[in-house]
Amino acid sequence: MTSDQRVVVIGGGLAGLRLAQRLGPAAAVTVLGEETHVPYNRVLLAEVLAGRYAPEVTALPAPGPALRRGVRAVRVDRAERAVHCDDGTVARYDTLVLATGSNAVLPPLRGLFEPEGRDLPDGVHAFRTMDDCLALSAAVRPGGRAVVIGGGLLGVSAARALAARGAQVVLAQQGERLMERQLDADASALLHAHLTSLGVEIHTECRVRGLSTTHPAPPAFEARGFGGSAPGNGAAPGQRRVTGVELADGYRLDADVVVLACGVRPRTGLARAAGLDVRTGIVVDDHLRTTDPRIHAIGDCAEHAGQVYGLAGAALEQADALAALLTGVTGVTGVTDEPARYTGTRALTRLTLTTDGDRSLDLASFGETTPLPGDDVVRLADATRRTYRKVVLRGDRLVGGVLLGELSTVGALARTWEGEEPPHDLFHLLTDDGGH
Repeated sequence: MTSDQRVVVIGGGLAGLRLAQRLGPAAAVTVLGEETHVPYNRVLLAEVLAGRYAPEVTALPAPGPALRRGVRAVRVDRAERAVHCDDGTVARYDTLVLATGSNAVLPPLRGLFEPEGRDLPDGVHAFRTMDDCLALSAAVRPGGRAVVIGGGLLGVSAARALAARGAQVVLAQQGERLMERQLDADASALLHAHLTSLGVEIHTECRVRGLSTTHPAPPAFEARGFGGSAPGNGAAPGQRRVTGVELADGYRLDADVVVLACGVRPRTGLARAAGLDVRTGIVVDDHLRTTDPRIHAIGDCAEHAGQVYGLAGAALEQADALAALLTGVTGVTGVTDEPARYTGTRALTRLTLTTDGDRSLDLASFGETTPLPGDDVVRLADATRRTYRKVVLRGDRLVGGVLLGELSTVGALARTWEGEEPPHDLFHLLTDDGGH
């Protein structure tokens, strides 16, 4: 790749900006960022919602002139190698990278949308972008009633943040336990107890059926002057406002604010319209190429070997791997003589539930936390210190683990897991000094 090669990146988030940074002067890079905000670290949005961080703290390193903010790509013309944007401009490319990220899932709830409408009721918020976060921050009030729908990583983060703001929080989770994708039953029970201690009311195995909303009455009309008359039913009513959440068992939860934390879905519309192979995400090979060799995909929108990660660590690894591929560096890190390629990410989920006083809780999980028949499981639990550690062994390999409350050993455990090396002293790895 030479400095006159045109690389267009659609998406100004973590993956797209990391790629632009890694490419540096090796190419003429243009990043099309749909959001008008300064690029930010999405992982920190819960801290902004909790009031612990100002939005500026989440800013990513300045991307320089490569980034065009507030520009949305609307069409990819593969024949012309051009990206058409909503402002009428056209960005031409030699290499195109789709880093379009993901959208919040809006569940099929009765009352969420009006017929032929796509506007959420006032008081109902997704929790995915900085705009979502700022709108939710403006809406929540101390003592107000907030219902969070979804008990995964996003829902737990939102519930904790709203509780920190003084709201009365109810979390409704359809599954059997909180964060069931990352945590086992014991760890999830500890997390449940922790959130309950913060005042969060939790309902598991609880399906939300719909929303209760109300329309404000239209303003009273005053006839003024000769011939004045009152309008008929054509007067435009005010914005719908949420008043509650209806559960499948008929129970109703009053709500001033409802947070939709039901997961995310890869943004694949541009790729699909361009005729690229799309399944759950945009399908890529070990070179992060789509079915068009001039177009690549990275981050939340990409599907590699049947896996869509949706995690910051995977997005950064994919950006680094693609930068190495495009610049001709051997090996993902440039150390080996093997051709650079992406072989997947061994993802570690980490969450810090910071609260005031002594009620903080850190958690981490990696790999396979549910053992298969024949696997060995080692657990260490300390009820007094509120810590829990569990690892799953398959033969002489560490295949997964969960840690809550004390994470000093997570680095050593993760390195053993990632390196697929036999743990020489498992007890040492699980104790407080194992990470040193």
